[in-house]
Amino acid sequence: MFQALFYTPFLNALIVLYNTVAFHDLGVAIILLTLVIRLIFLPLFYSGARNQSIIQKLQPEIKKIQNHHKDDKEKQAQAMMELYRTHNVNPFSGFLMLLIQLPVLIGIYRVFLGGITPEALTNLYSFVSAPAHLNATFLHLIDLQKPSILMVILAAAAQYYQGKLSLPKLEPGQELSSAEQIGRQMIFMGPVITVVILGTLPAAIGLYWLVTSVFTVIQQIYINRTLNLAAEIKEHHLP
Repeated sequence: MFQALFYTPFLNALIVLYNTVAFHDLGVAIILLTLVIRLIFLPLFYSGARNQSIIQKLQPEIKKIQNHHKDDKEKQAQAMMELYRTHNVNPFSGFLMLLIQLPVLIGIYRVFLGGITPEALTNLYSFVSAPAHLNATFLHLIDLQKPSILMVILAAAAQYYQGKLSLPKLEPGQELSSAEQIGRQMIFMGPVITVVILGTLPAAIGLYWLVTSVFTVIQQIYINRTLNLAAEIKEHHLP
């Protein structure tokens, strides 16, 4: 069931892109496939990332509620939900986003991790032609079937910048909770984990990871600008 719903469609989409618009370059095909997937799920990813950014900005108000109702967890939960409702955010959107994209990620990784072998090509649909010769490089420079330190470094750097963008700016003298401190430490831990994971995997997975991170960075920059603009407009209209 999983293979029919995720692995096989992604493999066929990759080969179709390779045969048509990717100039018979597997790296270009991976980039295009990643962009197609991100665009299909753009409303979901955008909504989830926007909600998380707003929740980050609401941390001072969340702390006030937690302190004010520290002895009454029920009232604390009610006040938190009212705060989220006022700002039109769903605190569970991040979990929902992860839950929906997890099968997609596993399917993509299975395609790249297994490689585009003759055995894999037997899973092509009848209307998709198997390439006579597969150019498994990116711009004739990087062999996507083998680990690439360059791809690992670029993917880790993009993930670090992505994490940095998602954090709100600290106000002078602002104290961070334990959870916030851990969150800020994770922007360093994430790239380290990326290096460890991608260091021994085919560069094809690193390229997918890199393109995904760059797309997310662009999306986060747009979200940050729109939220800041909305805050400025609201401030100017205050009496």
